[in-house]
Amino acid sequence: MTPAGTAVAEADAPARAVRLPRRRGIELSLIVLAVLLCVYGYCDVGLARSGTVPPGAAGYGAGLGVLALVAHWAVRLRAPYADPLLLPIGVLLNGLGLVLIYRLDLETPGDRAAPAQLVWSTLGVALFIVVVLMLRDHRWLQRYSYVCVAAALVLLALPILFPAVNGARIWIRIAGFSIQPGEFAKVLLAVFFAAYLAANRSALAYTGRRVWFVQLPTGRVLGPILAIWLLSVGVLVLERDLGTSLLFFGLFVVLLYVATGRTGWIAVGLLLASLGAVAVGWLEPHVHGRVEDWLHPLGTIEAGLGPNQLAQSLFAFAAGGVLGTGLGLGHSVLIGFAAKSDFILATAGEELGLTGLCAVFLLYGLLVERGYRAGLALRDPFGRLLAVGLASIVALQVFVIAGGVTGLIPLTGMAMPFLAQGGSSVVTNWAIVALLIRISDRARRQYDGESAP
Repeated sequence: MTPAGTAVAEADAPARAVRLPRRRGIELSLIVLAVLLCVYGYCDVGLARSGTVPPGAAGYGAGLGVLALVAHWAVRLRAPYADPLLLPIGVLLNGLGLVLIYRLDLETPGDRAAPAQLVWSTLGVALFIVVVLMLRDHRWLQRYSYVCVAAALVLLALPILFPAVNGARIWIRIAGFSIQPGEFAKVLLAVFFAAYLAANRSALAYTGRRVWFVQLPTGRVLGPILAIWLLSVGVLVLERDLGTSLLFFGLFVVLLYVATGRTGWIAVGLLLASLGAVAVGWLEPHVHGRVEDWLHPLGTIEAGLGPNQLAQSLFAFAAGGVLGTGLGLGHSVLIGFAAKSDFILATAGEELGLTGLCAVFLLYGLLVERGYRAGLALRDPFGRLLAVGLASIVALQVFVIAGGVTGLIPLTGMAMPFLAQGGSSVVTNWAIVALLIRISDRARRQYDGESAP
């Protein structure tokens, strides 16, 4: 063959797949660092409170380390190309949450939540391992999108049949056992939204007639978003749960924007969410009370009733300053019954300071960014939307909770991902991390040229 013919043949030959590093060693190193940081925090609490290392420090470190290593083994076995940051971030946030809850348990010896949270964390890691080992391809979930939305609606409606807890109907309590179904429903809704929008993105991008300066969508296209809006308002009215309503409505709007690329959907979503929140905020007493507390956080002090939870939370953040008071040396327990759940971020802000709080937010930001990156790297629309949706769940939840406890927006009563007390929340968050790991593995395999195991 002539040199010219050889050059043509080489040009026509398919490009070789790029061999990408698997980076499991990096993941293992970061996991070890995360476990050591959590054990250090656990010991620091004991030294600050009693001057001695807590007797359970070795057991806590061993338990957290074993869970993390088993999860790492599952990723190494079934998802060797997965993003190496996702699992260590989950381990560090979960471990830090256990440290903060243990620290608050020392102030409430009659109400110890850390042992139960450790059990739920174990169940969450077990679910993580099952998802990573059993779900070989995320596209399998697309077949069951309508089953997912039906199950999600049932889970959202179930708490209506049970008594309200702290003013909201978001819990199912049976014989001392309680779960929050809305936590599981958000993942199922993300699967349905991703499947629906992936199948109908062309129709959703089409718009109807123009009225003044606004390009209105057709009624057939506008129907789904109006139905989701009405459903979110219905959940808010019946269950008095502002957080869940804003979460899954915001999730749908974000995915709608990603699927169509039309910024008008963001404007429509914000308008509908604002109208629903304002209407219910005025008409529903429980939600109206939270709005009043937000507008006047020091009103109870001025009335001689002492600081309410929001005021005490603001005092905790102020007391922390830049570097914090140190683990175990704060007074955020004065917040009351929600110090370990809704307001646990106030403990982090007081005892770790602005520096530690920024570090926590950076961890959440990295988790969300890696989820977005995995989604953008995928070729299939469903996987791309699912990854963006799962990462957006974490982003929206962190914003809503952090905004509530800092006085930026009204309180919603949600759980901070991984940090706060709540079994349903920590199990669901581990499921989200598992799905993101599976998606990121698929995204990198397509560039390496390998097929799924």
